[in-house]
Amino acid sequence: MSRVPAGRSVHVRVPASSANLGPGFDSVGLALGLWDDYVVTTSDEPGLVIEVTGEGAADVPTDERHLVHATMQHTWHALRVEPPSGLRIVAVNGVPHSRGLGSSATAIVAGVVAAQALSLGVTPDVTEPGDAEPYAGWPAAGDEVPIDLGLATHLSSELEGHPDNASASALGGLTVSWMPDDSGHDHGERTVTARIEPHPDVEVVVFVPETQLATRTARAVLPATVPLAAAAAGAGRAALLVHALTADPSHLHAATRDWLHQEARRPSYPDTMDLVDQLRSQGHAAVVSGAGPSVLVLTTREAAASVQAGRLAPHWERLTPGVPSHGATVSAC
Repeated sequence: MSRVPAGRSVHVRVPASSANLGPGFDSVGLALGLWDDYVVTTSDEPGLVIEVTGEGAADVPTDERHLVHATMQHTWHALRVEPPSGLRIVAVNGVPHSRGLGSSATAIVAGVVAAQALSLGVTPDVTEPGDAEPYAGWPAAGDEVPIDLGLATHLSSELEGHPDNASASALGGLTVSWMPDDSGHDHGERTVTARIEPHPDVEVVVFVPETQLATRTARAVLPATVPLAAAAAGAGRAALLVHALTADPSHLHAATRDWLHQEARRPSYPDTMDLVDQLRSQGHAAVVSGAGPSVLVLTTREAAASVQAGRLAPHWERLTPGVPSHGATVSAC
């Protein structure tokens, strides 16, 4: 296989995301304007150098276990190209870790698009191993490097196990996604995402606690089956959710009611559910952000100022990150 050339460098930016939004379990995602930044550089000197600052820096591994690095290796294998001899990753993390804001999906998407970009012009399946020939079309510093965001969404969703966070981080805005199952009834083999533009009056308020919660812990308490009535109710509200977010925000409170996952997880984050209960009792469309423990409120620009944590405020950081209209970007350095 041809090898990714030395001497290439890219700047990657990927936004955070919130998933589920109440009834859209494992299918609906929303990009949030909190960003992870990476500069990834290839070299001909063997080895790996990783530098991390920002959110979670003290707990992030700086060896082959780093999620961006591991994802890049996976992506190069999928693209059938040889990784470079040496790699340097400089990360500035802006997405809080283990807070239900899609930090793992953000890192995975970053790894996929970085690997794609650094492979630009490299031809797979060369019979003799060795470095690829120089690519005349490599962009000038500051110019965008073309990437396949559909492939990025699919590979990231496979690694995540579900497409909601990954699709929103890759594409920005509001996304509804599904992954082909093994029944043979779905057409195609890739994750499919419908990217939808939110209503211009929709605003988001996020409350982030100091405590963390691993996604695997939150998912472990979910039941394997749910009653038919709960599934039917959830399907109706999920359909209403898309309408409320894109056409009529007045339905947001009703559209964010959930029967599938939030109550089952209440023992895992009682403070989160206390805040959700408090906000919903005031008429705000509050939900658990992803697997928690952050709380997301879907509201309007006019009403956003009234969304406050009240008596629970000392334990929560209030953010208004906005919903970016684009997702992952890559530029040459």
